[in-house]
Order: sequence, then structure tokens, then C-alpha cells
Amino acid sequence: MEKRSILHMFDPMPHNSPFDVNMAVDASFDVLIPYSNVKLDSIHGLTQDAIFSRGPTGVKRTGIFIGGRDLGLAMDMLTACRQAMVPPFEVSVFADPSGAFTTAAALVACVEKQLKDQHGMAINASKAVVFGGTGPVGIATGIIASLAGAETILVDHLSLDTAEEVAKAYNRRFSATLSGACARSDTEKQDLLETADIIFCAAKAGIQVINASVLKNTRSLKVAGDVNAVPPAGIEGIKNKDLGTPLRYAINAPSAVGIGALAIGNVKYQLQQAMLRWMLESEQPLYLDFRAAFIKAKELV
Repeated sequence: MEKRSILHMFDPMPHNSPFDVNMAVDASFDVLIPYSNVKLDSIHGLTQDAIFSRGPTGVKRTGIFIGGRDLGLAMDMLTACRQAMVPPFEVSVFADPSGAFTTAAALVACVEKQLKDQHGMAINASKAVVFGGTGPVGIATGIIASLAGAETILVDHLSLDTAEEVAKAYNRRFSATLSGACARSDTEKQDLLETADIIFCAAKAGIQVINASVLKNTRSLKVAGDVNAVPPAGIEGIKNKDLGTPLRYAINAPSAVGIGALAIGNVKYQLQQAMLRWMLESEQPLYLDFRAAFIKAKELV
């Protein structure tokens, strides 16, 4: 009799995400065990408790999901899980803090495809500006874009020091080439976008970051992607279902196109499902983060 599949969900926050729980159920895990307020120094013991109790065949039906909101902590937890494995007692681990890895991978993959299809341009020849660049999705987006070869700027709306510190920290961790910037006003946003090919908008829901006035002054813009599904749109004129739709207000960049939150979200949903199912189907243990998510997202788009 085949053992039931189990997903242990480690989260440093007070509550596990209902979104992630729903996704895991829909991916066909039989049993979900949420753990909240998990500390990094607890990961080793929790992981070994999970692996030694199922036997060499049972570990193939066992997985660990790492949530939370802190990207660095999630990656440290994934590393701690991996270090706790004792082959053949080894299970798959998937880190997706705040859904940031799968959302960012979907966003960059959608933009990359439109950049190629609409403009015949590779992402490694582009300049990208990430608004909301110091939040979880913005940081993950910036890292993925930078590692794909784009000149990438993380933008904070209040502090240049914060943006630069975040960029330096993740450059050290992942050998990226991020830079930081601050944009408090429309004029500062226009200056940042003067030579930009791509806008990634990953700011907080319900906040408009780029208005029509800013868009009218862009001249090099080719693709803009916005993950905000809560009105108003993060980029004025982009609708939730837009996918390669001409940007209404980018009159000086007439070939620029936009991608809306639901179009990106559809890929993100498929992606997270695919990653969770991949854990169940693999004969070998997997260690999945934003890099694996981006590879899979490019297959989906």
C-alpha cells in the first residue's frame, strides 16, 4: 500500500499562509502539517524528525515547504533543511516566502516573452527598473532579472540607503549586479525611466506608482508588468487581464506594451502548482527556490 503524501509547512510568521495551504491541497498532497513561528535553529531537528519516520520509500512521498516573508531567512532555512538530510533519508524542499519566488518568476518570464515577441529583444540586453524593489516580490524580481543579464535597479519610495543596502546584500548572496535608487516624486521616476526598457511594478496593493504623466515621458520603454490586482493599478492604464496590450499613456514609446496582474497571476498559479506536483512526482529529492521557479515559468509562458 502506497504511503500517503505529507507536506510539512515551515513558517517563521505567526500564521501559515492560507493561500499556500490551498495550493498544496490542490496539488494533491494528502496531509498538510503547518508549523508557525519556526526559528532557523529549529529547522535541523524538524527536518530530521520528518525524514527518519517514513523509511526510504516514504520520504519520496514527503515534502517540506518554507514560507514567511523574509527571502534571506527562507533561503537560510532551505540550506538548513538540505544540511539535515541523511541519504537515503532525503525529502524535497520548496522555498516560496510570501509567494515571492513564484510571483517574481512569473512576472519576469511574462515580461521576457513579450520583450522577445514584441520587440525581438533579449532580456540580457535590457535595462529594468523595479518599483517596490525592497519588498519580497520586488527583491526576488530584481534578483531573477539581474541573473538573467538585465541591468536592474531596485527602487525604494522613501530611502536611497535602504535600496542600496538591499541591493548590496543580495548581490553578495547571489552574485547579482543590482543597484539601488529612490524615487519620491514623478520627476525622480521619470529620470529613472529615461533609458529603461522594462518596468517591473511590485509595489503594495492598491497604490499607483506610475501615473499617466510619468508614462508620457518614457521614450525607451518596451514592456511594463504590474502585479497589483487591487485598484488602482500600480501602473496607470494597465488592466488586470492585459497581456502584451499597448500601453495607453506611453505616447512617446508607442510600441510599449503592458502585462496585468491577472495575466501574471495565472502563470504564478500554474507555476506554484507545478512546483508542488514536481515534489510529489520526482524520484530524486529537489531543492527548489526562485531559480528553479524561473526555469519552470519560462516553460509555462
